Amino acid sequence: MRLLPALLALAAVRPLASAESHWCYEIQAKASNYTCLGPSHWGEDCQKNRQSPIDIVTTKAQVDPDLGPFSFSGYDKKQKWKVQNNGHSVMVLLEGEASIAGGGLAARYRATQLHLHWSEKLDRGSEHTLDGRRFAMEMHIVHEKEKGTSRNEKEAQDPKDEIAVLAFLLEAGSEENYGFQPLVEALASVPRPKMNTTMKESISLFDLIPKKEKLRHYYRYLGSLTTPGCQETVVWTVFQERIRLRRDQIFAFSKNLYYDKEQTLSMTENVRPLQPQGQRPVFKSRAPGQLLPLPLATILVPTLTCLMTGFLR
Repeated sequence: MRLLPALLALAAVRPLASAESHWCYEIQAKASNYTCLGPSHWGEDCQKNRQSPIDIVTTKAQVDPDLGPFSFSGYDKKQKWKVQNNGHSVMVLLEGEASIAGGGLAARYRATQLHLHWSEKLDRGSEHTLDGRRFAMEMHIVHEKEKGTSRNEKEAQDPKDEIAVLAFLLEAGSEENYGFQPLVEALASVPRPKMNTTMKESISLFDLIPKKEKLRHYYRYLGSLTTPGCQETVVWTVFQERIRLRRDQIFAFSKNLYYDKEQTLSMTENVRPLQPQGQRPVFKSRAPGQLLPLPLATILVPTLTCLMTGFLR
């Protein structure tokens, strides 16, 4: 009979513990002064089977001819963006000032925010990996689907692509990235969670990403948000072309930002572990310099053969 009161007491405590628990990254869960749920204990949709990030095996990605160039609107608009430490990353509030279409997307998507993931080590900071390789950082530009812009009614009701994320991999370079510097300089003003500031210099989204002509090669798959509740509503675009920052610019993120108000734990390793790809296909755009389509190759090869025969005579 003593067991029943004990079980009832435990049941009463569980909801309270659940309410007080907060999700965090593995580095926080391991810290002695933290009581939070690491990635293996994340709830909601985080244990489902279409999760992100994944390892992209480039040789297994299928070419999709519909994955053409993107159309960027408002990406050239320079502005002093608002910057926020949200306790998990540094976030730039884009307020719907820019949008994207094309790129095989079923609708137009409006940019809401961008944020980054990073590490103190140059090969541990990206969430996605290419052929098992992890990069120094990863930047996500998050877009929400505009209502009424889908190509047909069925696509408009499809919940799998409510959000479109453009993911950029960052690596160390020898030169300062001037486009990123206003964001890097803003980090010192938002060391603690819930702190906000405004960039001192105006920049555009085009200042942060590679040149448009280098954005034609990318990978595409359906997945989820990489933070709780991990909703499986994301169409992911991971670009092949990397962004390069000087080492001190990369390390500025871990150096200036903290997970806690007491500034005892540096914000770093804010990376979700890789998730199983399962049966999901990964597609890729047709890369520059790929082989000619078969019909054109069929025409050119005999022509070149005849020319070479004549030349050798």
